[in-house]
Amino acid sequence: MTSTSPAVEPLKWQDFYELCKPNVVLLMLLTSAIGMLLSTSDGVPLAILFWGNLGIALCAGAAAAVNHVVDRGIDNKMARTLNRPVATGRVSPAQAVAFAAVIGGLGMVILLLFTNALTAWLTLASLLGYALVYTMFLKRATPQNIVIGGLAGAAPPLLGWTAVTGEIHHDALLLALIIFVWTPPHFWALAVHRKEEYAKADIPMLPVTHGEHYTNINIVLYTLMLIVVTIMPYLTGMFGWLYLTGALLLGGGFLFWAVTMLLGRGQESGMKTFKYSIVYLMALFVAMLLDHYLIAKTHILIVGG
Repeated sequence: MTSTSPAVEPLKWQDFYELCKPNVVLLMLLTSAIGMLLSTSDGVPLAILFWGNLGIALCAGAAAAVNHVVDRGIDNKMARTLNRPVATGRVSPAQAVAFAAVIGGLGMVILLLFTNALTAWLTLASLLGYALVYTMFLKRATPQNIVIGGLAGAAPPLLGWTAVTGEIHHDALLLALIIFVWTPPHFWALAVHRKEEYAKADIPMLPVTHGEHYTNINIVLYTLMLIVVTIMPYLTGMFGWLYLTGALLLGGGFLFWAVTMLLGRGQESGMKTFKYSIVYLMALFVAMLLDHYLIAKTHILIVGG
């Protein structure tokens, strides 16, 4: 009788694509691209628009791949992440790290060659902040993990802005502040929905350590803070009435879902709030873009006419 060794599954490009967390990266690219377009009243050179976002995307994908490696033990305990490539063994930790090093290095080279050193180093700081500081330390150390770690995730519009201008502007910091304040209620809504899984994985998310009601109160408070922060670009003159209308309507929708969670109406309210928060951020940045171009163009036509 002869024994046969189990067949080794061939590597698939889809697994490496999944390592990059493409849905998260696409949302980051939306905000970085709009950050580029908002940084100037003129057109953004196509080379910067393409290469800048490609470099940012590759670095973000590298950070996501490292996250897969570090969190593989946690991913095995959560239904949402159970089938991830590293968690299932379809991609080994060494292969994932090598992949992250290659695409992260390539992203840095692209940013240095086609944008500027400031954007490259800020992107590297964001990559390290997410992959190392948040994933390896904060996530397991404190229920305020997502608040502090949100600094890394708030960087894309700032990176887009600096890719075009080569400088850090207070308007770009305001865009980053919006994402920074948006991150806790966005992620806590998911954490409430997945509380049992985080508890099983021994991750001290706020609903696990302080309970759902306390978390829901914080979601409402952060949502109110977010509404105030999103009004600031109008008050500073960065945007006009079109943006303000969109920000208030979208903020009202976010507050509705946050209060729905607080009042305990519906078992799926956490996931619905989480999904709405993604639509909220996309729509808010599109409102910025429309205001930046449509209102400015209308003003020029009125003055010129």
